[in-house]
Amino acid sequence: MAGNNRRMSGKKGAQVGSGGQRRRGLEGKGPTPPAEMRKGHKKNRIVNAKAKQAVRRPTVRGRGGKGTSELVVGRNPVLEALREGVPASTLYVQQFIDNDERVREALQVAAERGGINLMEAPRPELDRMTNGLNHQGMVLQVPPYEYAHPEDLASAAYDDGVDPLIVALDGVTDPRNLGAVVRSVSAFGGHGVIVPERRAAGMTAGAWKTSAGTAARTPVARATNLTRALEAYKKAGITVVGLAADGEAEVGELPALDGPVVIVVGSEGKGLSRLVGETCDHRVRIPMPGGAESLNAGVAAGIVLYEAARRRH
Repeated sequence: MAGNNRRMSGKKGAQVGSGGQRRRGLEGKGPTPPAEMRKGHKKNRIVNAKAKQAVRRPTVRGRGGKGTSELVVGRNPVLEALREGVPASTLYVQQFIDNDERVREALQVAAERGGINLMEAPRPELDRMTNGLNHQGMVLQVPPYEYAHPEDLASAAYDDGVDPLIVALDGVTDPRNLGAVVRSVSAFGGHGVIVPERRAAGMTAGAWKTSAGTAARTPVARATNLTRALEAYKKAGITVVGLAADGEAEVGELPALDGPVVIVVGSEGKGLSRLVGETCDHRVRIPMPGGAESLNAGVAAGIVLYEAARRRH
């Protein structure tokens, strides 16, 4: 019996004064992260390799060309972009990040959307990627936007048996204005937006967010030369209407809105450039009894699109 007692006494059991260490150990450290985020896991190695290739891969140009990839930096901007459905290829999360609600929700949304690689990276790597911006441990990579060709917009309308209704932007540099125009075009049954290749807003994450998801179904075309693109539309029988504060007629007086039309909107303040203005078949104004000097591109386009849609239905 004595020997048995000695053997039994050698077993470890709960000790007085452990401070609840065993209980805390059983509580765990929260939900297990997905395989893509676990260092050393096969899936983690795969997504890391793919992410590195995506960063280094050169841009491939199609009919309308592609934009450049973009990085959304910071916890709030990354979470908002994910919530708004901004296209994303990779979500970079800093190693040993201070986990808060924004981080958890961003990981959850990215996982639910699917198709977004999750990559854990050390802080120095994120610092290098963002050129030292305050990324707060979260960076979202937005892939290059694939632009349509200006011809595609008119062709899609004719294929559907309807007259094209297109908006062209001349000198509009704020992506939020581009996003607002895309949203208006979608709301009023338009067939797309054209932007110049240079010195103009492109389909960035900011434009996607402002479009409230409509950019997924409303194409944006990019023209190497906007004037030549408008001239090609005119040769195809499409009327080009420019908005100008000193336009010869008011929007409501223009019969051309009933048929195939391209509405050209200039920048707030400068308006249409000289060559683009000379290319237009008509230059019309929006009456403003309140006395405002100009409207931003998103509001101006929305007013004319409403008038065109009202006449067509």
